[in-house]
Amino acid sequence: MTDRKPPPGDSPYRGPSPGKPRDKRERERDREARPAPPPSAERRGPPRERQPERHRDHAQDEADADQLRGAFEAPRPPREQRLHGLNACLAMFARRPQDLRKVWLLESRIHALNAVLAHCVKHRLGYTVVADEDLQKLSASAHHEGVVFGTVPAAEGNLSDWLRELKPGPQLAIWLDGVGNPHNLGAILRSAAHFGVAGLLLPKESPLALSGAAARVAEGGADQVPMVRMGRADNSLAQLNSAGFVAVATVVRGGQPLYGTALPERLLLVMGAEQAGIDPALAQAAGLRVAIPGTGAVESLNVAAATAVFLGEWWRQRHA
Repeated sequence: MTDRKPPPGDSPYRGPSPGKPRDKRERERDREARPAPPPSAERRGPPRERQPERHRDHAQDEADADQLRGAFEAPRPPREQRLHGLNACLAMFARRPQDLRKVWLLESRIHALNAVLAHCVKHRLGYTVVADEDLQKLSASAHHEGVVFGTVPAAEGNLSDWLRELKPGPQLAIWLDGVGNPHNLGAILRSAAHFGVAGLLLPKESPLALSGAAARVAEGGADQVPMVRMGRADNSLAQLNSAGFVAVATVVRGGQPLYGTALPERLLLVMGAEQAGIDPALAQAAGLRVAIPGTGAVESLNVAAATAVFLGEWWRQRHA
């Protein structure tokens, strides 16, 4: 007889014999002898009312996921702009080498672009020697002049910052009202760089912006003249007036002759589109209305040519 004591409790099962596993009948007798658990309703409380299944907004889920990913991912790089034209590309590289991303060129341009290619090698930027037809496709122009740059676009400034950084003394700024042709923009930038214009001011709603075509026509002037995006026209005009600028509206008829009119030291030259001209409210707010005298054989000059004439006269009066 064994002296092993039975386990405590009311269970009729006294454990298996030493060295023997429990059999099925013993396990069943043990379960029957256990006290019954309380009803589930008393244990868990009243049954919960089943909520209708909510429809998942998968589009919102995706947007939330994108926002969450954006909190951890690095910001996306800015879009790339393609510049073409030898002088335009060299001027960009001289002013903003950090914004260069890629170079495509003809073999005949290797010597002229040696410094650019050395920069590409040093900073591990791609450059490719391609055929003429490839450059035409890349630039969307037959006037690529043997080179195309992929660059980060030059940032436009805002009026308040531009005025804050402006040096005292004589200054000239150009307000383009309704001008939209990129070739005109490029020609105006070229003249503006030549005559030392402090800034090219663009209305808030204007679609005009620097393009590859405008930069090529500017022949390097696009990287010499700041482009400034304004806010509301009335607020912008008030800011410029407070900074000492006098608005001069260019008109075809009814203006004072340019030659013989003393131009203000701080000149805000307002140039309008060739067909519509300057907005009447803007012309009314101008301190002077000036016209370029001529034979009258044609109604007016191209806006880029007229701008160059005004800039040349302002320069003459300051440096005569």
